[in-house]
Amino acid sequence: MTEVVLAFDCAVQGLGVAVVQDGIALASRREEGREQAARLLPAIAEVRAEAGVEKRALSLIAVTTGPGSFTGVRVGLAAARGLAMALGIPLAGITTTDALLAQAQATDRVVVAAIDSHLGDWFCALRAAEPTPFIISTEGLAARLEGKPCVVIGPQAATLAPLLVNAQAQVALPDPAVIARLALEIGTEGWRVRNRTDGMPRPLYLRGVNITSPDGTRRTVD
Repeated sequence: MTEVVLAFDCAVQGLGVAVVQDGIALASRREEGREQAARLLPAIAEVRAEAGVEKRALSLIAVTTGPGSFTGVRVGLAAARGLAMALGIPLAGITTTDALLAQAQATDRVVVAAIDSHLGDWFCALRAAEPTPFIISTEGLAARLEGKPCVVIGPQAATLAPLLVNAQAQVALPDPAVIARLALEIGTEGWRVRNRTDGMPRPLYLRGVNITSPDGTRRTVD
């Protein structure tokens, strides 16, 4: 049975959209900027048109759940939930770090997916050893790796890699086509069961929301 996935990511920076049929990307797009809320639905429509896929032909929606930008995660999940409910199809949630780990080039080094939290530490996951995302300082990550040769993959990999011992950088954003393929590993019916038993995918926030007060001070709330 043909499975057509609409996948998108707003969790890190900008947005990415792809339509994938049976693992093959029919169309994809990456846009920079902070206008995800305004641009996401038009970008989805444009990529669908390029792929020649009608809404009702979609089998599955896949979206990144975080970690990443609070606003980006919220925008992506809200759009994904709305589309899935309107079309009556399942919703797959894929972490940004899983997507990045899947994009890492073949290597015998430790692979580290890393996203700058912009608060002095990193959202990370380690392929195989610790795929569940965690938050850690640069110093803490260096200590955890114990000098092992590694590849750092993520949008700010070129910033983090020089701060670690024997690290290479692979600069990348979550690829929506990869997000779709990861969702297809479970399949449309598998996600339908998960949605029914566990509910729709939820956002993955590794810390509370960062708020700026009128006087300019910043604080984090749970």
